[in-house]
Amino acid sequence: MQGRRARYLQDPLPSSARRMTSSRDASPSPIPRLLAVLSVAGFASTFAGRSVEPLVGVLARDLGSDPHTVALLSTAFALPYALIQPILGPVGDALGKERVMTGCLGILALALAGCALSGDLGLLFGLRIAAGAAAGGVVPLALALMGDRVPMERRQVAIGRFLVAVILGQLAGSTFAGLIEGQVGWQGVFAITAAVAALGCGAALLGFERGLGAPSRQPAFGEALARYRAIVANPRARVLFSAVFIEAIAVFGIFPHLAPLIEARGEGGAREAGLALAGFAAGGLAYSLLVALLLRFFGMSRMLVVGGAVCAGALLVVGLAGSWQLDAAALVALGFGFYMLHNTFQTQVTEVAPGARASAVALHAFSFFCGQALGVAILGVALQTLGPFAALAACAAVILALGFATAHLLARRSHA
Repeated sequence: MQGRRARYLQDPLPSSARRMTSSRDASPSPIPRLLAVLSVAGFASTFAGRSVEPLVGVLARDLGSDPHTVALLSTAFALPYALIQPILGPVGDALGKERVMTGCLGILALALAGCALSGDLGLLFGLRIAAGAAAGGVVPLALALMGDRVPMERRQVAIGRFLVAVILGQLAGSTFAGLIEGQVGWQGVFAITAAVAALGCGAALLGFERGLGAPSRQPAFGEALARYRAIVANPRARVLFSAVFIEAIAVFGIFPHLAPLIEARGEGGAREAGLALAGFAAGGLAYSLLVALLLRFFGMSRMLVVGGAVCAGALLVVGLAGSWQLDAAALVALGFGFYMLHNTFQTQVTEVAPGARASAVALHAFSFFCGQALGVAILGVALQTLGPFAALAACAAVILALGFATAHLLARRSHA
């Protein structure tokens, strides 16, 4: 009985679905082509997600609202991104990850085009909700596809390479929005993000091999619930899902509030905030380029400990509120440390349930983006009640403890 249960936790798909998965794995698309298509799609989705954060102060003035309220536009993107995951996981397994990803990119482009035409904050919130839900079908399904196509011994490096495009999207989105808002306005920024999403949709339509994978079948949500129960019953999965939820609160909560903090110090506005936020993506890009070397030097456990320590130090520097240039340098370190943690978690989660990777990665993304959405609200309250340094010092303590705890728990369970 225990043996059957262990096998189900490892591969909780019915036998028919396992045959479909096996047939997909038997004829994989070439890895370089797959990574190229996924990279364009990942760039488009993260470019859209990060572009609003430098605009918080501008949007607050133009739409006559409080900056802390406008900062919740990040939550309006992140929360539906999270909540759609338990649906998109089984839909991706049933209809094909490539098909679902292509459709989501098309919806993302339409929602962003609507943002460019909107002049009402309420409508803008609604369109950001639609955009976040659509973006939720890109990066998580891309990770699941890499789990299907890339052997485990090459997967962390492959995911690290894919992260280059994802991080470049973050870098370009935040920097670009801050730099050109003065020339094209925030509506123009949204129009350009819509165009980039349309390019991502075109790349998916043309780039994925036609006929690859199993035929479409009706999503079986009853089976999906059984898979989710089995995945969550896996102790390793619970550690990973809890870890990404906590890291998202500790690291990402400050991002939408950074522009109002820089403005309050009299150091500038959208331009300076965009450049500072770009530091996070630059640090992640440096990690992606060094991931193979870091893996050889540190190994998994020390990667997590060092990543948590680097994040903690960077958050303390941002809390000291020296200058926007110092914030930018700290965010470079924060991005580097964060991806040391997060890329390790991403790689581990692709092996939680090899027969239902889309579902496992969906739960991972659900946890991560719930943390992002909640973190914005938590940091907003903490900044107003405790002040910047105390609020960010608390985040630093949390992320430092997380690095040590996950290093211990994941290493222990890997030898269990």
